[in-house]
Amino acid sequence: MMSMTHSIKSTRSMAPESATLARLSVVLALLAVCGQEVAAHGVSGKDAVYLQGLQGRAIVPLMYLGAKHMVTGYDHLLFLVGVIFFLYKLKDVVQYVTLFTIGHSATLLLGVLGGVRANPYLIDAIIGFSVAYKAFDNMDGFKRIFGFQPNTRAAVLVFGLFHGFGLATKLQEFALSPNGLVANIVSFNVGVEVGQALALTAVLLGLTYWRTTPGFVRHAFTTNAVVMACGFLLVGYQLSGYVLSGS
Repeated sequence: MMSMTHSIKSTRSMAPESATLARLSVVLALLAVCGQEVAAHGVSGKDAVYLQGLQGRAIVPLMYLGAKHMVTGYDHLLFLVGVIFFLYKLKDVVQYVTLFTIGHSATLLLGVLGGVRANPYLIDAIIGFSVAYKAFDNMDGFKRIFGFQPNTRAAVLVFGLFHGFGLATKLQEFALSPNGLVANIVSFNVGVEVGQALALTAVLLGLTYWRTTPGFVRHAFTTNAVVMACGFLLVGYQLSGYVLSGS
């Protein structure tokens, strides 16, 4: 994988039009993230009302909610985009996504069923940091600046744990009925995997097409810089929420 990331070093000297595109992309991306309401990442509206009144097993509805949460979870998707950005082989994509899945499934179940709690603002701040971390890794930042390369697989697994806790904190906001809780949470987790597969398929198709064009190598560095900026914006947003909430 690392040999693939070296190809973006040639993008350091950007043409004027590329620099303009970079600035415009950053502005648009940051505006898009800022425009998201907190509820877009959590569970709100009719979904929240449904969860509050849920009694007994609801396997299909909970699978739907899990898939919806993943598809609309911009922080999870940004991280996964970073993970697969330079993965050209399907077996590598499956390996990394499996590590991420193991991580977030473990802490989702542990958080909700095991009653393990954490401050949601701090967890979401770490999730935002994971986005920035992976983009920086894709830019070959660790080797060029610090002279070493962290274990990418281990990082994906560890950050997967925090992403799962992020999912758990959204469900912990509700007084979920213990009747059928295990089946419902497992169903929610299965739905998350379905939503993740759908989102990743769309992203992978787009990346595969983009890689056939000259613009991929030319704008890969810029794209990851935008993703990293979004990650740090998420960190700042969540830490601000933590301070203002008086947690």
